[in-house]
Amino acid sequence: MTISDLRNAATNSGATGATDSGAPGASTAVGRPEKPKRTWRSYSVYLGLALIFAYCLAPFYWMLVSSLRRTADIFDNTLLPAPFSLENYAKVFDGSTMFGQALLNSLVVAGTTTVFALLLGVFAAYAISRLNFRFKSVILGVIIATSMFPGISVVVPLLRLFTDLGWINTYQAMIVPSLSFAIPLAVWNLTTFMKALPFDLEEAAMIDGCTKWQAFRRVLLPLAAPGVFTTAILTFIHSWNEFIIALSMINDPKIQTATVAISKFTGATEFQAPFGEQMAAGVIVTVPLVIMVLIFQRRIVEGLTAGASK
Repeated sequence: MTISDLRNAATNSGATGATDSGAPGASTAVGRPEKPKRTWRSYSVYLGLALIFAYCLAPFYWMLVSSLRRTADIFDNTLLPAPFSLENYAKVFDGSTMFGQALLNSLVVAGTTTVFALLLGVFAAYAISRLNFRFKSVILGVIIATSMFPGISVVVPLLRLFTDLGWINTYQAMIVPSLSFAIPLAVWNLTTFMKALPFDLEEAAMIDGCTKWQAFRRVLLPLAAPGVFTTAILTFIHSWNEFIIALSMINDPKIQTATVAISKFTGATEFQAPFGEQMAAGVIVTVPLVIMVLIFQRRIVEGLTAGASK
């Protein structure tokens, strides 16, 4: 064997070794890792999510479909209305049901409740999360306990009280009881959020010359905006959907809210149930809430998770 043959053999073996050892590195350098194969477990997760999604949306879908049927076709079981009809929506706003006024009343009650609940909840949450005083945990527990009473349990006492005060058929007869359930929700959410905010920010602001109130208004409150925003949406939805108190305290159709107005829809005859009109009114009441949640879903998620991530 000559020297040239030895050199060729060494060259060939080195090239082969480089190819073998570089093969894994080459695939890594290209940056195309193999995609993990989906197993039956991953498909089962997607299937479970699809079932939950369908279960949650099926009632609303059927309500929407039923609202688009004609009165004569209201008991059809087809997945789509045939033909499409806006007859029920026209009847809802024909003036006899006063549904437009009821929507305005719901907006007034829910909006006023949300504003007062936020004002009281922000200050209460700040005191509980930032100030040191005795029985702080007991007070927070009592506040939360008040929201656990079912609405029906306070109807009779409130009815007697509001009758003596002359509040029957007034907005405050709906707003004040709604506040008793909305304020604990606001205090609990905002307290949890504010506890996660660092104390150093307020101390630094006061060192720079801010008073306690200025540090709260200029530093803490802007940082708590996601929590305040989320609490406002949850409080508004809770007040918008309230039914028991509004049904018990209001007899005047001009003051009743949308949820009560839907329950009092009447058909053409005494024993006829206006299912189509009720479905249409239900869609009208639900759609604004759905749109609001879809638009602000990122802010809602930020507010619900910010306290845990900071």
